[in-house]
Amino acid sequence: MKKRSVSIAGHQTSISIEEPFWQALRMIAATRGQSLAGLIATIDGERKAETNLSSAIRLAVLAWYQAKLERAIGTETAAVSSE
Repeated sequence: MKKRSVSIAGHQTSISIEEPFWQALRMIAATRGQSLAGLIATIDGERKAETNLSSAIRLAVLAWYQAKLERAIGTETAAVSSE
């Protein structure tokens, strides 16, 4: 696990997540045209109070990939249906 410090709303916080999640988070931020800190701040603002930030990040990465897969499958299904 990689532990990193990030500034969110003016205060430092440490986040411990596995390297593949850091890589995915960087890719998602780049795709959205956001900074990594900006994306983490967005996730932090949207998470439920009982969910810690590391878990919220993992769930956000999972949701992003699930949505991407659903779009790909939906597009593929639509192409097959029109043939």
